[in-house]
Amino acid sequence: MKGKKQKEPVGFNPAEIFAALALLEKERGIPQSFMMEKIVQALTTAYKRDHADVENVIVDVDEAHQNLKMFVQKNVVEEEDYVDPANEMPIEEAKRLSAKYEVGDIVNIPVDTVEFGRIAAGNGKQVIIQGLREAERGQVYDEFNSKQHEILTGVVTRVDPRNGNVSLRIGTGTDSTEALLMAGEQVPGEDLTEGMHVKVYVVEVRRSTRGPQVLISRTHPGLVKRLFELEVPEIYDGTVEVKSIAREAGSRTKMAVWSNDENVDPIGACVGPKGQRVGSIVEELRGEKIDIVKYSEDPAQFIAAALAPADVVDVWMADEGKACRVIVPDDQLSLAIGKEGQNARLAARLTGYKIDIKPESYHDEEEPPAEGAPEAADTAEASAVEPVDAEEDQFIRKAAYEMPKVKKIPQRQCVGCREMKDKKALLRVVKAPDGTVSLDFGGKKPGRGAYVCHDVACLQKARKTRALERAFDTAIPPEVYDAMEAELRGADGPA
Repeated sequence: MKGKKQKEPVGFNPAEIFAALALLEKERGIPQSFMMEKIVQALTTAYKRDHADVENVIVDVDEAHQNLKMFVQKNVVEEEDYVDPANEMPIEEAKRLSAKYEVGDIVNIPVDTVEFGRIAAGNGKQVIIQGLREAERGQVYDEFNSKQHEILTGVVTRVDPRNGNVSLRIGTGTDSTEALLMAGEQVPGEDLTEGMHVKVYVVEVRRSTRGPQVLISRTHPGLVKRLFELEVPEIYDGTVEVKSIAREAGSRTKMAVWSNDENVDPIGACVGPKGQRVGSIVEELRGEKIDIVKYSEDPAQFIAAALAPADVVDVWMADEGKACRVIVPDDQLSLAIGKEGQNARLAARLTGYKIDIKPESYHDEEEPPAEGAPEAADTAEASAVEPVDAEEDQFIRKAAYEMPKVKKIPQRQCVGCREMKDKKALLRVVKAPDGTVSLDFGGKKPGRGAYVCHDVACLQKARKTRALERAFDTAIPPEVYDAMEAELRGADGPA
């Protein structure tokens, strides 16, 4: 019976190390250079652990020939100065190795690879493993850092019953990482359960000793913007631009959009055919209402649009600072303010202006009626609104004393096209005290007024949308519309 073959000494095979590093780079994307640094660190650490007195150990990496050599460095000293065998070599001994050595030179003493192999196998293992972990964490950080301000889909892995924080697994396989969705970043009333797939917005990615920390949110306005980019090709390719977003997660969002192409309707593009595009986003946000308004470089026009669905009669801009006063119909004051002040608050955030809302019936003592005309719609005001308060009772009461003095800019909103324009550029429609409705080319007829462009198309649009009926709170017979259209066609301009 043949005896067992004696095992070879545990040695150090550089070729196998280079082959393993090449395989790591191919399969897991870890650079060979990074892992080679960790291996060199592991070799030196392992050797010094068993040779505590040795100070200088170097590893020579020969990538061309796929070879590693390890040396202990010793200083050449005079015989009488020789006191540290681990780090010094007397000159006579150095001369026996090579005649070229002089006092002060450094001699590299090769380390026996067999001896070193036994040491490295036990002591360098943890250093290499830690290097692998660091490399993987670095890869995860780089991957997610490039996805800041983007949307990712995660799977709920745990819901903490104590604080409501939700753990998500983002990614798959070795590229996955855990992310924590804090309770404050969750949509109020949203019920997240284990196994559920949810879209989250990556706010920030931070490095930490335990790996990358991915800060995610479901309440950030950026989530709405990215969702629209996914659903609306015109936003993704830059034709339609999202100018600003104001959001109260779980309840309502206002978004201002602008088209860089005059042939593309920005609101229509975002809404989509039969509301399909905005509908899918509302579904993703669990029923959150989304108001899409058209951005305008004219602050008055932008503010009027931002207060939708309320109608705006007039906008007065402050002489200084970003503040304004808005006049709305009496019956739409609560609509303009919104529940708990939400509509006005979101409009203020969207536009960047403090908004003071007043109804038509409240006369401002600082602004007398123009030319003494009894036109309530032109001069009326009511209770002020400070848009940053959360409670409605506080919201309505606080802004009056903070509102700066305003200068009246005579602008009105066309009931047809709903654009804010110079008052003099619009035609007044008046409801007389006896209830009759007619055009007022002179602008001095007594009664309640509304405004329309000097364009039959705008009057026809107001007729179709029943805008004048809502403004005057009265029915308008078709023959009255016909008479006004005929009169407008025959008019050369204001009387």
